[in-house]
Amino acid sequence: MKELTITSENFKSEVLESDKPVLLDFWATWCGPCRMVGPIVSEIADERDDIKVGKIDVDEQPELARQFGVMSIPMLAVIKDGKLVKKSVGARPKDEILALLD
Repeated sequence: MKELTITSENFKSEVLESDKPVLLDFWATWCGPCRMVGPIVSEIADERDDIKVGKIDVDEQPELARQFGVMSIPMLAVIKDGKLVKKSVGARPKDEILALLD
């Protein structure tokens, strides 16, 4: 499944009301570590049909970044049944990102 661009307009339907766990990648175009994590997150989106993967550009969606208390990026968050269950800040290898989903 391709990753989704999450905005304040589709956040409720794509994330809070999702029947699958959602991996959110909070990122920005100017962020070097985000450019390292981005391809890994895309790979996970392509490989896993049991989850949704959403990307949130913190510059374009500052209200969502505030809602999640994003102070540093990249930040990954896992949402299950509309609730935040795990989050991780900083660049991580693929195995650590996958471990967030377990």
